Amino acid sequence: MAETEPTPTSLSRRIDGLFRLARRPDGLPFSNEEVATACREATGVSFSTTYLWQLRTGRRNNPTKRHLEALADHFEVPVSYFFDDEHGAKIAAEIELLGALRDAGVRSVALRAVGLSSEALGTVSDLIDVIAVREAAARRARGAGEDRPAAEDRPAAEPFDDRV
Repeated sequence: MAETEPTPTSLSRRIDGLFRLARRPDGLPFSNEEVATACREATGVSFSTTYLWQLRTGRRNNPTKRHLEALADHFEVPVSYFFDDEHGAKIAAEIELLGALRDAGVRSVALRAVGLSSEALGTVSDLIDVIAVREAAARRARGAGEDRPAAEDRPAAEPFDDRV
């Protein structure tokens, strides 16, 4: 009889969500090993990479209070993130926003938008939506079997060199 995958629990989704949303200072995602090591070193609590993986995938769903506190400390969220649906959703949205603001281009747009009226911010939002739709359509067209990349994705032509 084949073993079935466990159904992710609310807790496992939240723990995994921290890994998806939070980033290291260099912008890369944290690995299970990095987080388990950091939690062990910060708290002295036994915390293996395998155990963390099990929590993320729902294979284990009853961590100790100390494990959750260690994870909360590492990801800089309150422990209530793991238990309170409303509070957890707010924290996840804040983490996602902070991640987006790490991108220099997003940060530049956000800083330039400070002080704009709500009407002007609505216009900026509408423009972003239109551009996102156009870019998604262009990606789909390129992925739908076009043999050549779009002009903006092709490398510039090399100058002709008649030396042999």
